This record gives sequence, C-alpha cells and structure tokens, in this order.
Amino acid sequence: MPELSVGELARRLGRPSEGDAEFVVGGVASLESAGPRDLVFVRSARYADRLAASRAGAAIVPEGVDPGGRPAIRSPDPGRDFARAVDELVPELRPGPGVHRSAVVAADAEIHPSAHVGPLAVLGARVRVGPGSVIHAHATLYDDVVVGADCTIHAGTVIRERVVLGDRVILQPGVVLGGDGFGYVFAEGGGFEKVPQVGCVVVGDDVEVGANATVDRATLGETRLGRGVKIDNLVMIGHNCDVGDGSAIVAQSGLAGSTVVGRRVFLMAQVGTTGHLTIGDGAFVGARGGVTRDVEPGAKVFGYPALEQRAWHRAMAALTRLPEALRRLRALERRLGVRSPGGDRTPDA
Repeated sequence: MPELSVGELARRLGRPSEGDAEFVVGGVASLESAGPRDLVFVRSARYADRLAASRAGAAIVPEGVDPGGRPAIRSPDPGRDFARAVDELVPELRPGPGVHRSAVVAADAEIHPSAHVGPLAVLGARVRVGPGSVIHAHATLYDDVVVGADCTIHAGTVIRERVVLGDRVILQPGVVLGGDGFGYVFAEGGGFEKVPQVGCVVVGDDVEVGANATVDRATLGETRLGRGVKIDNLVMIGHNCDVGDGSAIVAQSGLAGSTVVGRRVFLMAQVGTTGHLTIGDGAFVGARGGVTRDVEPGAKVFGYPALEQRAWHRAMAALTRLPEALRRLRALERRLGVRSPGGDRTPDA
C-alpha cells in the first residue's frame, strides 16, 4: 500500500488541506475502527461527534466540520473524495499479462499480449480479448465473445456465444451473460415448446454487473446494457431488455422480457416489472416496487402496483387508519341495525 502525505493526497484530489500537510497516511478505515495513521471521512456535521471520538489520524470533511486538530482535506463531497482517496492508497492488484498453462484457449482466439487469462479459464473459438483485460480463474467464454479493453471478468463467470463487452466492464463472480431467455409456447397436446433464443447481449463501456446476476440473450436482436450501467448482485435482466446509459438496478430486482429502462433510472432493491413496458429517463422506483405499466420520465413511484410518490404516501397513511375506520363503521352499522358482509369479525386492533 503506497503511503502518501495529506498534502500530496489533497493535491491529487484537487482539494485544499489544513493542518500538518506532511502527515503520512498509512491506511483507510471507518470512524469506529480507525487507528492513529488511518484516513476517515464524514459526510456532514451529523457525524461530528463520532469523528471527535475516533482515533483516526486524518480526515476528509466538509466545510463547517471541526476535524479536531487532525490534518484534514476539505471537500464538498467527502464520500466521493474518500472513494478517490482509497483508489490512490489501495490500488487494485491486477495480475500480469499472459495465459496460464492450465487455461483452455481455442487456437483461433485472439488475446492481446497485455491481457491476462487465469487458471482453468476456457476461451472458445474466435474469442477476442482486448488490451489490459483480465480473465480470472474458471471463467468460461463461449465462441465469438468479444471483450474490450481493461475489462475484469471474475472467477466463475459464464459468457455465452456472441456476447460483446465494451471497455472497462467489470463482471463480478458468478455472472451469467447470454443465457437463454424464458421463451416458450404451449405445445399441442399440452406442455411447452421452446422458442429458440438466437439473439445476443451487448454491454457498453464502464458497466459493472454484480455477483450471480444474469442477463438473458435476446430472442431476436440484442439485450442491451448501456454505458455506465451498474447492476447489483442477484439481479435478473430478461431477454430483449434495454437498460439506458447511467442507470442502476439494485439487488434482487428483475426485469421481465422487453422492458425498456431509460437513461439515469434508479431501481431500488426487489423491483419487478411485468415486461413490454418503458421506464422513462430519470425515473426512480422504490424498493419492492411492482411496475405494471409505463413510468413517465422523472417520475418517482413506490409500492405494488407502483404509484406516484404522493399517491403512494397518501395510500400508506390511509392504510394505517383502516382498523379505526372499520371499528367506527361497525359501530355505526350496529346503531342502524345493518349487518354488512363479514359481520362483526373486525379485529379490535
């Protein structure tokens, strides 16, 4: 781990420093676990007390937060600058170029001399791997896969035929790109008949796909992940989906086939769509949202079925008042001698 002074780190981040600029940062840590040579950060004055109690030697802090005598770097976005500092202090370890002797590589595969192919990786016919890319152990690339420059394909990943990756793509362990979409028709006499899935998957530059996520190949044409898309662990992207540039999809979400997600869309955890619908640019879907129809650009929706933010909050507020409203209704019915379906089985609480 390289050791940098606070002054040098501030220079690299393009931020001002204060206090002892020669203080050498020896590590990065959380407020609670930091030692006297570690760098920490706080986002706002809300965490000032925790910073004061920390043993950290240096901090990245916003204006208005007292670093408590520590050398500090002032930042309007401490979280982002801390991430950049970590990148400087704990650089990624990438294996050197070359193909491991246990890898199985087709004779006509093209691997750039600066790329790395790890132990027991399998690369099929006509695979192309760009400069600086790393294929870790036990990854499997079917025929005609294209991997761009500076990609990282982690262990256990499976990339099926004709999938195309842009530059700087990161696939975490266990990702499957290009598996068959869920396409069946009812067969005569019962059962199902499989619809051939003959399309592919195209992944743009700077995309990251989390562990054990899956992106199905298109029935026809392409399933697409746009530039800068971020996919969390255990996400499922169905066949012929199109996820726009800069969008993010959080854990355990699922897009049914032919869902179109616009640019800069944020889908929180466990969101599901019914497919053949469009979520407009800049939209937000809250956790466990069930999207059953198109979402307008810039809209914020919550719940199942997904409702516009204010409507959803009103519905949730009304829901908490339902038991009392039912008790009052039952009392009124008894006074009027009316018995509604369900009788007096309304719970007391």
